[in-house]
Amino acid sequence: MTATLPGIPLSNSTIGSSRLSHLRIVYPQQVFKRKNLLLLKSDNFWKIEAGVVRSLTWDTEGRIMTLGFWGKGDIVGTPLSRIKPYQMECLSEVKVTEISPESSYLEKALLVHIWKNEEFLSIINQFLVADRLFTLLEWLASQFGQSTSEGILLNLYLTHQDFADTIAATRVTVTRLMKQFEQEGKIKREGRLLKIFSNYAKD
Repeated sequence: MTATLPGIPLSNSTIGSSRLSHLRIVYPQQVFKRKNLLLLKSDNFWKIEAGVVRSLTWDTEGRIMTLGFWGKGDIVGTPLSRIKPYQMECLSEVKVTEISPESSYLEKALLVHIWKNEEFLSIINQFLVADRLFTLLEWLASQFGQSTSEGILLNLYLTHQDFADTIAATRVTVTRLMKQFEQEGKIKREGRLLKIFSNYAKD
């Protein structure tokens, strides 16, 4: 599934597809397992070829704060953040290619990175916790979900604590809201995964 923004689809076909022959690759594609951390490079970027990555930080008391979620075609890396500490966690098996700052791919990829940051900020700054959580589920489904006859399967292993870290809520609150959403028919559990029912997620 490919998310879109007005006028520009967020996909590899748009982000420099006609210029991939000019992509300056520093190293061959590398594979990281789920829960691995991407290696931090001071000068170069990772281009995600497959999988989902979460960028995050934490405060002095060890509370984790999610900074964003990134998937196929996105770029991530130390040059994109001044937050310290800073980590990039693989939420699935992830394949990445390291590229240099001189790569022609970066021009539009940087714009997409900014747009997704804005979308993410608009979600986590909603006033009601329930709105933050369900809009996050919709957004994740639109970005990384798989269409089925019943809804959008969110093929990510995220815990209730992961969601709580993302929307500045408690795990108990997220668990309560998940049960509420399920009773309201907004979500359905598929083992450890979630199926999201939303017009937004189906766009």
